[in-house]
Amino acid sequence: MLNLHKKTFRAVRNAANGDVGDETLFHYSQEADVVWAEYAGGAVVKGFIIAKMLQNSVLDMRYEHLNTAGELMTGKCISTPELLPDGRIRLHEKWQWTSGDLSSGESVVEEIIG
Repeated sequence: MLNLHKKTFRAVRNAANGDVGDETLFHYSQEADVVWAEYAGGAVVKGFIIAKMLQNSVLDMRYEHLNTAGELMTGKCISTPELLPDGRIRLHEKWQWTSGDLSSGESVVEEIIG
């Protein structure tokens, strides 16, 4: 099982209909198969993730945040990890808004070391 505890991630790619960008930082915590994160930066004022780690360390996530436009946004996401050659973790995310226009998209976030 992958360990995300005390790891920080930065968005490296996102769909145009997403709020997360390269200024958004995600700070993860984990206890067994329960994973949570706090995130902020760029168009996101403050956000939170709660997730359950499934087989193969795939994350079944729900997220919520307040964006700089003053909108409360919610969504769901399946995040699939990839171990990079340098030991960092990359998360490939397929998400859908459960608020607003209910559109979907894909994003990639990568672990920041140091």
